[in-house]
Amino acid sequence: MSAVPTAAQIRQSFLDFFKEKQHTIVPSDNVGYTSRDGARIFTNAGMNQFVPIFLGERSADVDTWPGVLHKGLPTRAADTQKCIRAGGKHNDLEDVGLDTYHHTLFEMLGNWSFGDYFKKEAISWAWELIIERWKFPPTRVFATIYQPGKGDPADRDQEAWDIWAEKFRSIGLDPDIHIVNGNKKDNFWMMGDTGPCGPCTEIHIDLTPGAPNLDEDRQRAGALLVNGSDASCIEIWNNVFIQYNANPDGSFVPLPAQHVDTGMGFERVCSIIQGTKNFTDFETAKISNYDTDVFKPIFDELTKLSGKTYASTLPKANEQGHVVPVTEQEKIDVAFRVIADHLRTLSFAIADGIQPGNSDRNYTLRRILRRAVKYGRTLEFKDPFFFKLVDVLATQMGDVFPELRTKKEQIKSVLKLEEESFNRTLDKGIALFEETASAGKNIDGAFAFKLYDEQGFPLDLTELLARERGLTVDTAGFTKLMEEQKERAREAGKKNKQVVSVSEIETKAPTKFIGYDALEADVRVLEVVEMKDKTAVVLDVSTCYAEMGGQIGDAGQLILGANTYPISATTKVGNTWLHFLEGDEAPAVDATVKLIVDAPRRHAIERHHTVTHILHWALHEVVNKDATQKGSSVTPDKLTFDFNSAALTAQQIIDIERLVNERIVANDPVSWTEVPYVEAKANNGIMALFGEKYGDLVRVVQIGGQRNKLDGWSMELCGGTHTRSTGEIGLFRLVSESAVASGVRRIEAIAGLEAYNAARADAELLKLLAGKVSAQGAADLEKKLDQILTQQKELEKALKAAQQREASVKAKDLIATAANNTIITNLGDVDADYAVGVAEALKGTFNGIVVLAATGGGSVALIASVAKEHQGKVQAGKIIQSIAPIVGGKGGGKPDFARGGGKDVAKVDAALAEARKMCA
Repeated sequence: MSAVPTAAQIRQSFLDFFKEKQHTIVPSDNVGYTSRDGARIFTNAGMNQFVPIFLGERSADVDTWPGVLHKGLPTRAADTQKCIRAGGKHNDLEDVGLDTYHHTLFEMLGNWSFGDYFKKEAISWAWELIIERWKFPPTRVFATIYQPGKGDPADRDQEAWDIWAEKFRSIGLDPDIHIVNGNKKDNFWMMGDTGPCGPCTEIHIDLTPGAPNLDEDRQRAGALLVNGSDASCIEIWNNVFIQYNANPDGSFVPLPAQHVDTGMGFERVCSIIQGTKNFTDFETAKISNYDTDVFKPIFDELTKLSGKTYASTLPKANEQGHVVPVTEQEKIDVAFRVIADHLRTLSFAIADGIQPGNSDRNYTLRRILRRAVKYGRTLEFKDPFFFKLVDVLATQMGDVFPELRTKKEQIKSVLKLEEESFNRTLDKGIALFEETASAGKNIDGAFAFKLYDEQGFPLDLTELLARERGLTVDTAGFTKLMEEQKERAREAGKKNKQVVSVSEIETKAPTKFIGYDALEADVRVLEVVEMKDKTAVVLDVSTCYAEMGGQIGDAGQLILGANTYPISATTKVGNTWLHFLEGDEAPAVDATVKLIVDAPRRHAIERHHTVTHILHWALHEVVNKDATQKGSSVTPDKLTFDFNSAALTAQQIIDIERLVNERIVANDPVSWTEVPYVEAKANNGIMALFGEKYGDLVRVVQIGGQRNKLDGWSMELCGGTHTRSTGEIGLFRLVSESAVASGVRRIEAIAGLEAYNAARADAELLKLLAGKVSAQGAADLEKKLDQILTQQKELEKALKAAQQREASVKAKDLIATAANNTIITNLGDVDADYAVGVAEALKGTFNGIVVLAATGGGSVALIASVAKEHQGKVQAGKIIQSIAPIVGGKGGGKPDFARGGGKDVAKVDAALAEARKMCA
């Protein structure tokens, strides 16, 4: 690489290198996995998906894994693995933003051998890639090998030292300088206290300022920095040699199969290559993961949204040892780094099905998001901004991680919802903190817990705010209060009703539905119900429409402080509404929460419901009054309407669609009113569904006329939600009309944005087709298609003539091979039409028996023709009936001509042999 390569090129060059070495390139595993003790955690290393192979629980078969990007040997693998380190043993969260290299999400490039190659190949290939391909200055490269200290296991890794020594000597470098010993802490890897383990060798790079190539004194000085804490000499690649099994008695015995497990920090190697301008400038090099094109597209978008500029400044430690930004630019740069890092973590996690929540790794994601939102305030973002960065990330990384593109809209939706939730309490929480912190006293546990419980502040966010002011937080006091709350929640959970069916709920009081006129309200939780894998809440009041009358139930959310509980569906039992939640978390009984209906979804449903009424009216106008409704379904995506009628004609479908759109354009008012059922029944203009049970008071939905005067052109008994005027529907398209039962037809239709999207897709398709046939726009498309079809007919005619000529030639050749007035042959890889053509050509010139086989397209065609004077001996139909089953098929015909076929090409010769016996 001469010019400074992009991050994408660096990643690809790594994978291509190991592709050359016969490695199977596998896709990244999910960022979350379930550990062997059942804990749901984050993937924090590249080896996780290969653990079963290392433990001997499955054979090395990576070349058969789903989604393989390049098939190599089953015992060799390479990939780039997305990893998250934000909790537990590996937790980099609090350091993100304060330096140049910490991340909560990073890529780990790696190569693996499962009982295949070992130290010689692994070290040789590492040298080849680093020194010969990427051109790292060899005088700045150091390798570490395992040298046990006192009490450390196993023996010195002399084999690794010898291989490295040969490499360094080959270019005139002293291995005693460039190979550094490391003890168990630095150079011995163990999966656990027992099990597979082994020494490792690491590659370190000296980044101290100066010329690219160092003299011997500088090399010796660089060796002293290895395995230290100086950031001017860093590790980039670790090769682990899994060769021992650690026994419970403390002994280490060789494994029957030896493995290689390597990991290279992708962002780190990019920072070195790009920061030194491809190793040409170590003097003024800026070695920072954040000063690479891994992060630049996100920074550019942040600048566009905020008007702030990234300047790569770094804060320094204060008197307490805490790294805290002081200048305005330092605060801006920390915010840029935090937001960009956290965006990547959350986007990848959500794409892999892990969403922010209230427990375990889900809460870790919520903490990360709220930390990013807090730093958004530094860039003066008041409204949701985080989700707006997803597009640029999906564009940048979607080629390597396609899930970012396929799940992009879902990622944006989740982030927006989470950010909106925290925005409601963030500013109040910061104000409360500032008020308390202004006294200059440390933050007690009770106040930290109050910020957590009422304002949604994770403890680490409160600690961050405290550090910025030189204060500490009583974490022990916070933890005590947290445990007390969890215990209360456990006790409350025991009281949640466990039911088999929704009919078992205890609440019998009817839910007061106010959703015709309001989409949000403060409501009280009456009951929490757990049914199988679903959790539902019963509220005293609801703005959500419960599924009934063919209309799907509403979705929405319950909000309590900074916590959001998404509602996936709403149903009813009797007159009690059940709000089903996503996940198993629910607000406590008696809590007062805000209920908000998903307004865009509700409005889409309303458009489809109101247009269903207009469609019903139009059917009566175009078909007849007897075309009555037999059922309907109304969702955000479409409507279906079942009615009794004969099949509609093409003209009737056109007329219905036109009539419906005319009523939409008229923008007639839509209103509803409640009247006694006897009054509604007496009004011939009001339609009711036959067989439906109605109460004493019914709701009439009216379209047209004066509002609530019962003088509209469409009036139906209906409890559903509707638009306020027909113009809100926008556009109506009738998608299909088909039979669903004897005498019952079904119309499927779309309205509003769904209809617009379909029209837009049709227009794009026409544009695409026009481009494919070089038409000047859609208007010229029909003319071009006519020309193409005419050309096709002419070509087919010419092809048929050519085939007939070829068949005639073939027929003459076959006649020359005839024996005893019989031609029986396999024509080979040709189609049935060609075989028929040959048989037809033979009819006029050969008075005998003809049996032909053709095997084009992977199937068998059989043709038999028998002249009249030979039909007393054998008949064409009988021949085909006898030989077709041999090739797994059937056929038949008349005495003079018959045809058949089958699928077993391998049995063609056997079938023709049987034909020869019949004709002998």
